Amino acid sequence: MGHAHRADRGVDEQVRVARGPARVLLAGLAVCLVAAIAGLIVWWPSGDPSATEGDQATQYAAEGVTFPVGEIVEVVTECDTQGGDAEGINTQGSNAQARGCPFLTVDLGGEVGEVQVAVPTEVADSGLSAGDRVEVVSTPTEDGFAYTYSGIDRDSTLLLFFALFVVVVLAIARWRGLFALLGMAFGGAVVWWFVLPALLEGAPGVGVALAGSTAIMFVVLYTTHGFSLRTSTALAGTLIGVALTAGLGQVALERAHLVGISEESGAFLAALAPGLDFQSLLGCALVIAGLGVLNDVTITQASAVWELRAVAPETSRAGLFAAGMRIGRDHIASTIYTIVFAYVGTALLVLMLYQVYARPLHELLSTEQLAEEIVRTLVTSIGLVLAVPITTALAAVVVGGHAPDVEEELTDAAGSTPAASSPHPRPE
Repeated sequence: MGHAHRADRGVDEQVRVARGPARVLLAGLAVCLVAAIAGLIVWWPSGDPSATEGDQATQYAAEGVTFPVGEIVEVVTECDTQGGDAEGINTQGSNAQARGCPFLTVDLGGEVGEVQVAVPTEVADSGLSAGDRVEVVSTPTEDGFAYTYSGIDRDSTLLLFFALFVVVVLAIARWRGLFALLGMAFGGAVVWWFVLPALLEGAPGVGVALAGSTAIMFVVLYTTHGFSLRTSTALAGTLIGVALTAGLGQVALERAHLVGISEESGAFLAALAPGLDFQSLLGCALVIAGLGVLNDVTITQASAVWELRAVAPETSRAGLFAAGMRIGRDHIASTIYTIVFAYVGTALLVLMLYQVYARPLHELLSTEQLAEEIVRTLVTSIGLVLAVPITTALAAVVVGGHAPDVEEELTDAAGSTPAASSPHPRPE
């Protein structure tokens, strides 16, 4: 597959690289790849749904229960709770509150027709109107079926914004955007079909995270940024940052004695799969949480050093490192803000709840929910910050110093150009 679409392909061909460090770099990446493949093989889920639940997989609902989707005919928020059933509306099996307030009249079509389902006040006040679609729970009863509210059908809205996202990415980033989308899809597939099932079957959280993250980063970085020593340097920096994050995360989890169950979903999962090690799962989450920002800073640092070498070929390695770190420090500051505010956004409701409590802030910081977010933020931020000088140093070593310090590139008897003899060729 060619890479002529890479906008900065010329930089990779113009920059002279040191053969020795480049070979060491590629050898190290090869070892990491082999280790990741070994991890994928060893911890690949068996596919047995009884691995954690015992006799059979946990069913989402009882036998006979279905989840039909219908169209809202009417949203009723004010009505006579003593009134009778509306004419032509199927209220079979519904409780009295379904004819109170608030409730929805939903057309399920077919023989069922229209049914009334009670909804929480916040659902009725969320902006629902006639024509919107909702999912209901149809439960068999002695008299027929009972219908209760399940959730809003958001498929069309999600599809619309996903399509808009794809269009915007492709329109602005073009080929880079396309390959980024493919990398994102691959990453999602690894998480869904490897990481999650492996964790459910009791595989070690950090091991699964390292194997899955390494596989994801190999595909994402090379797919998005092309095969080059510049990308390889960024990949090496990313993998080192991931390893540091995993190690620091383990230390933090053990010292903070975090149990890994701070939300309702964790309690449900503990009931369904009591054999899970939730502290190990939290360690896996720490590693995966840092992938995106690590990838961002490492590719930026590697590209910065390559660009600096292209415009200043006589600069020493120390000079390259110093110049690259000036760029890196600015990037560190902005990325840390991104991490912190991203976590604040996800934990906003919890923070508001604690705001209501009449307890000092320093006492609330040690609660399981806040402590998890604080540890996650600090550990990923430390890994991010350390990845910047590591990647910058690797890039400065690989591209070499000023002319006397750079090893001679491969040349043929006819005297090929440096671009043609690159130790890490880019196929056309």
